[in-house]
Amino acid sequence: MTESPPPFRDPGLPLDKRVDDLLSRLTADERVTLLHQYAPAVDRLGVAAFRTGQEALHGVAWMGRATVFPQAVGLGATWNDDLLRRVGEAVAVEARAMRSRDPRVGLNVWAPTVNLLRHPLWGRNEEGYAEDPHLTSALAAAFTRGLRGDHPTYWRTAPVLKHWLAHNNETLRDTSNASVRPRVLHEYDLRAFRTAVEAGAVAGVMPAYNLVNGRPNHVSPHLRGELRRWTDEELLVCSDAGAPSNLVDSQHYFDTHEEAVAAALLAGVDSFTDHGTDPGIIVGRLRRALARTLLTGADVETAVRRHLTVRFRLGEFDPDGGPYEVTDARGVDTAAHRELAREAAEQAVVLLKNDGLLPLASPAGDARVAVVGILADECKADWYSGTLIRRSSLLDGLRERFGADRVTFAEGADRVRLKCAGGWLRVPASGAAALARAAGGALDPALVPGRTDLSPLAVTGDGAQATEFALVDWGEGAWTLRAPDGRYLSVAGDGFVRASADQPGGWVVQETFELVGQGEGSGGEHGDGRGDGHGDGHLLRHIGTGGYVSVAAGGVKVAEDGEPVPAGRAEVFTVEVLERGEEAVRRVAAAAHTVIVVAGNDPHINGRETQDRTTLALPPHQERLWRAARAAQPRTALALVSAYPYAVADAHAELPALLWTAHGGQAGGTALARVIAGDVSPAGRLPQTWYAADTDLPGLFDYDIIGSRQTYLYFDGTPLYPFGHGLGYSSFAYGDLATERDGDTLDVAFTVTNTGSRTADEVAQLYARSPRRAVVELPHRRLVGHRRVTLAPGARQRLVFRVPVTDLGFWDVRHDRWTVAPGTHELQAGASSRDIRLSVPVDLEGHAIDARPVQGAGLAAVGYDTQRGTEIVDRSRTSGDAVRALDGGAGELHFHACDFGEGTAAVTVEAAGEGAVDLIAGSTATTVTVPRTGGVYDYTSCASGFAVSGVRDLRVRLRGPVRLARLTFTGTAERGDTA
Repeated sequence: MTESPPPFRDPGLPLDKRVDDLLSRLTADERVTLLHQYAPAVDRLGVAAFRTGQEALHGVAWMGRATVFPQAVGLGATWNDDLLRRVGEAVAVEARAMRSRDPRVGLNVWAPTVNLLRHPLWGRNEEGYAEDPHLTSALAAAFTRGLRGDHPTYWRTAPVLKHWLAHNNETLRDTSNASVRPRVLHEYDLRAFRTAVEAGAVAGVMPAYNLVNGRPNHVSPHLRGELRRWTDEELLVCSDAGAPSNLVDSQHYFDTHEEAVAAALLAGVDSFTDHGTDPGIIVGRLRRALARTLLTGADVETAVRRHLTVRFRLGEFDPDGGPYEVTDARGVDTAAHRELAREAAEQAVVLLKNDGLLPLASPAGDARVAVVGILADECKADWYSGTLIRRSSLLDGLRERFGADRVTFAEGADRVRLKCAGGWLRVPASGAAALARAAGGALDPALVPGRTDLSPLAVTGDGAQATEFALVDWGEGAWTLRAPDGRYLSVAGDGFVRASADQPGGWVVQETFELVGQGEGSGGEHGDGRGDGHGDGHLLRHIGTGGYVSVAAGGVKVAEDGEPVPAGRAEVFTVEVLERGEEAVRRVAAAAHTVIVVAGNDPHINGRETQDRTTLALPPHQERLWRAARAAQPRTALALVSAYPYAVADAHAELPALLWTAHGGQAGGTALARVIAGDVSPAGRLPQTWYAADTDLPGLFDYDIIGSRQTYLYFDGTPLYPFGHGLGYSSFAYGDLATERDGDTLDVAFTVTNTGSRTADEVAQLYARSPRRAVVELPHRRLVGHRRVTLAPGARQRLVFRVPVTDLGFWDVRHDRWTVAPGTHELQAGASSRDIRLSVPVDLEGHAIDARPVQGAGLAAVGYDTQRGTEIVDRSRTSGDAVRALDGGAGELHFHACDFGEGTAAVTVEAAGEGAVDLIAGSTATTVTVPRTGGVYDYTSCASGFAVSGVRDLRVRLRGPVRLARLTFTGTAERGDTA
C-alpha cells in the first residue's frame, strides 16, 4: 500500500494550512536550525537544505555567466517602470535557469536596493535608484513585480529589499549613527520602502549595518511598528552578513551574543546571515537564548513560519516544483535578454549638455572620430555583477557603427617604467600557465584566491628588458599598473606581486598601489614635480595589504609570512615617464574631426561597498585628458561612465557636449555609441542632483535632509544639473494641464507633443508644491508622478495621473500624524525638477497646523522643528528616542508655536545621564539640572519653575552628556494643588 504524501506536499491545500502542517512536524530543535542563512536539510521529512540570499541587483551575480544589465543607478536613470519590470523578470528567469544546472543558485534574491541616494559621495551610490522616494519606490515595485512573477500564489523568485533603514555611508558603517528626525523618517526613508512593500511583490527586507537614532537597525522597532503593518504577507527579514555578531563585537550594544540574537529575533529578524556557511555558531546562540528564557518557542515558530512561507511560495514543496520550475538552462543569455540589456543601456544614457555637436554624422572623406580616455575601451563590472558573457566598449560600438578605419583611439594611460637600486621592474615571460582561468560561480567571491601560478615580478639591470607599464591614477591616491599583455599587477595570498589580474576587483582590491614620499604618509603626482616634491625617490605601497613593495630573492613582494612589509624595508623607486597620457590624447585628437573623451570610475576603486568617496571632482589624470583633447580639437564631447555624479563645472563651461551613463552592463558601449551616432535619441534623466562643487554638500553623516538642505527637495543653491534633467535630439511641448478631485485622489492630466523632427522618448514629470505660507518647512517641490513615452514627430499623448491627496502631505511633529497642509497647492508638469512647463493650483482643506498642545501633551524631544549640535539616540534598547548634544558638548532644539494655554508654573524633564537643560521662551528662562543617573537608560524626572503662557517658540539647550526624552508642563492650577 502506497503511503499518502503529507498535507504540506498537497498543492491543493491553502498555503497557510500547508505551512501549519510542516511546522507541526518539525521538532523544536529543527525549527531553530532553520533560522540560519544556510538552513540544513531535515532528511526525515524530505525537506532539502535552503539558502537565503542570492545577489541579483542588475543580473544574477556571483554564480557565473549571466546577462548583465546596467547598474541600478543606471536603471534609475531610465525613469521607466515597465522596463524595470521586464528586467526583473529576465533576472528571475535566469536565476531559475541557472539553478537547474547549479543548485547553489538561490531563489530568495537580495534585490533591489532602495536606499535613497541622499549623498553622492556614498560608496554604494551605484546600488540605488534615485534620491527621491517616489521614483525609488515606483522602480523598486516594478522590479520586484518582475522578480516575483504574476501568478497569484507562486513566486518565480522571492525579492528582499535592502537595506533597512537610512543607510548612506560606508565609513564606519557598522558603528555610525544616523540621526533621523521623525519628519525625515516618515517623509523620506520609510516612504521608499513602503510603496514597494504595499505593491505586494516583496518577500522581505534586509536591515542595514548602521545604527539609526542610536539603535542598530537589526533591532529596529520600525520592523514591527512600521514594516509589518504595511502588508498582511509574512515578510522574511534577513540579516546582513555578520551583522548579528556586530551587535556585540563592534557595536557593543549587548553584552552577550545570546542577548543579541534574542533581541534581533524579537525585533523581527527571521534569518541570521553570520559565520558563512556554518549554522552551528548562530544555532548554538539561539539554543542558549531559549535556555535562558530570553526567547520562547513561540518566538522561534513565528520566524520559522515566515521562512517556510517563502519556500512554499517558491514551489519547493510541490511535487512538480510549482509553475515556475525549469529543468534546463536555456533561459540564460537568450536573444530577448540580450536585446533587453541593450534597450536598458540605451534608455539609461543622459545627455547633460549639447550645443549642436551631437548626434555625430558618419565621418566623410578623411574625417576621423577619436575615442580617447581611460574607459574608452572598457566594459566594467562591479561587485554585484554576474560574469559577463558579452561585453562592449564605446570604442567597439563606434567602430561597429562608423567602421574601424574611421575611429582612432588613445587610452591616455601614462607609460612608465619603475626603477629601483637594483634596476627596473620586469614581468617575467609566462607560458601556458598564463592562460586566463575560467571564471566560475562563487557563493562568496571575497574568498576567491589570487593567482599564484605565475612568476612574481623581478628586477633586471638591463633597461632594455624593463617592463613598460600603463599607469592610471584613479585619484585619491590609488594607482593601477598594467603590463603590456593587459594583466594588472596584483597581490595573492603569498604576498608576491604578479601581473595576474584581468581587472581590478575583489572584496579587498589587490590591484591598487599608492606612491608615498620617503618618510611621508602619502604621495602625489609621479616624478614630474607637480605633486609631492619628494625628489628622486618614492615608496610604493600596496593599498590592499598596506605593505610596501620590496625586492626579495624570490621576487617582488609586499608581504611576508602574512605580515605587510614595513616602510623601513621598502624599496625606493623612481617613476620614469616614457609618455604622458595627455600627450597621446593630444596627438590623436589633433588628427580627428571630433573627439569623444570617455572618463569615469572603476567600480572597484574609490567609491564602492566599504569605501566612500572624498570628493565630487573628476580624478586629475582624467581632467588632464579632456583638457588636452579640447586644446587639440574644440569639437570634443565628454562621456562620463560612472557609478555616481561628478562636479564637472569647467567641462560644462568649455565643452560643447556632455553625456553620462552608469556602467551599462554587457551592452553599455553599443548603447552609448548608438546614442552618440543618433540611432537613438537619448532620454535618460538624472535620478539625483549633480552638485557644482564639494562645498554644496553637507557632511556624509548628516541625514537631516531638511535641516542641511539636501537633495532637490530642499537644496537652495544652483545645481550643476538638477534632478530629472536630461536632453534629447527632439523637442517637446506641454499643454492643457488639468486636475479634478475624485474623493481622496487627484486626477491630473496634461498633453505632451513631439514638436521635433525625430521619434524620441520624453520623460514627463509631475511635481507637487505645498502652500508657500505653510508654517513648517516643506519641500520646494516633490515628485508625485512620472511617465516615459515614445512619440513620433508631431504626435501627442494625453497623460493621466492619479495622485492620492495624502501624497501631498507631511509628518506633523506637533501632533504626531500624517497631514496635508491646508491652502493652495500647485501641481506642476515639466521636463525636470527645475524645468517646469505648466502649473495648476489646487485648493485643499487639509488639517490646520495648530500650535503644539504642550500643556496637555508635553513635548517629545525628537519632535523639534530645527536643531543645532544634537543627535537622536535610543531611549531604551527596544523602543523610544531621546536627544543629546554631540560629543557631550552643547546643543539646541527649537520648538515652534508651543501653546502654553493660560499659563504654566513648572516644567519637568525626563532625562538620563548628567547635565543641564535650559529652556527659553521669549523673556522667560529656566535651567533644570539633571544629576548623574545610573546609566544612559536610567531616566529620572527633574523639575523647575517655568512661568509662561500663550503661544510661544521654545528653545531648549542641552549641556553636557544629558539625554533628553521628554518635557512636561504643569499648569498654574496644578502647581497650586501640589504645593
